[in-house]
Amino acid sequence: MKAIIYDGIQKVKVNHVEDPKIELNDDIIIKVTSTAICGSDLHLVHGLVPNLEKGSVLGHETMGIIEEVGKDVHHLKKGDRVVVPFPVSCGHCWFCEHELYSQCDNSNDYGEVGGLFGYSKTFGNYPGGQAEYLRVPYANVGPVLVPEELTDEQVLFTTDILPTSYWGVDIGGVKPNDTVVVLGCGPVGLLTIKWAIFKGAKRVIAIDRVGYRLQHAKRHYGVEIVNFEEHDSTGDYIKEITHGGADVVIDCVGLDGKMSTFEKIETALKLQGGSKSAIELAAQCVRKCGTVVLLGVYGTRYNSFPLGDFFSRNITLKMGQCPAQAYTKPIMKLIQEGKFDATDIITHQLSLDQGSHAYEIFDKKQDDCIKVILKP
Repeated sequence: MKAIIYDGIQKVKVNHVEDPKIELNDDIIIKVTSTAICGSDLHLVHGLVPNLEKGSVLGHETMGIIEEVGKDVHHLKKGDRVVVPFPVSCGHCWFCEHELYSQCDNSNDYGEVGGLFGYSKTFGNYPGGQAEYLRVPYANVGPVLVPEELTDEQVLFTTDILPTSYWGVDIGGVKPNDTVVVLGCGPVGLLTIKWAIFKGAKRVIAIDRVGYRLQHAKRHYGVEIVNFEEHDSTGDYIKEITHGGADVVIDCVGLDGKMSTFEKIETALKLQGGSKSAIELAAQCVRKCGTVVLLGVYGTRYNSFPLGDFFSRNITLKMGQCPAQAYTKPIMKLIQEGKFDATDIITHQLSLDQGSHAYEIFDKKQDDCIKVILKP
């Protein structure tokens, strides 16, 4: 089959790889109908996630039609259309039983955290879904049936960025009349803005440095926008216009934030896992006794982490990988009822064969690219 594979730092290509097969009795194989490129895929391509081998199939936002079903799969059959949440989760360990699926104890033989599709040996070494076919283990737990009347474009993002963005607003405790600052206006940031509004936030301020992404947030959602490159101290500016800071700051940037020269050197030497500029900005933007949520992916250790700034001001920090399975069905119901729509962020639909081009325009922010869907 054809698949998008990692071919070295900042290199991807479409290649022929071996077709997946049923390996365990609760596996299914799906024929992929739609898949997407996620911002966290770029961390892999940039070499910021360890233990990714050349030839690894990328991608963790995937849906399709079931082609084969293991004999122990109970509620799915050949021909069903499903979305596949990005964590690989067994369904019966303590964490899965408590709906903390991203920390599954049994899905990753290579580390403590749970497995993820297409995200290196560190996260279980599972081939990803930017391919013509995908093997889905633990199929009684992960895949979710798609209502017939909904299009791929309406539901594809329930695999990751819709649950992740909702979860950030949820664990951040966003409530009516709150002021919320969202750092980053990529796909997750834009959806986080929409969920904050959905939850009743009185004021939402979007921060980025990419003009067309900021304009999308302003045009589609009516929120305030701030280009951090236009201010000497964006943190001071936010504190001034909010009279003390935001109730909740949600970092949707992660290690891809703007790096200092020192951070570039430390990251190259593997002493630091990317930029922490978004964390530092979050520390400046949040009010005393407020909450900061880290949704953007981070690497290993970080020097000069602003721990004292958080501690002295009684800030609550929350972070991690979203337990997507806990949110996929409720969000799909909202979509089905016409209460939430995420299709406005789709700017490009390309064939899988155009995978290298798709990664380039997404990574380099060309052609006003926000979100790419690939069609095998």
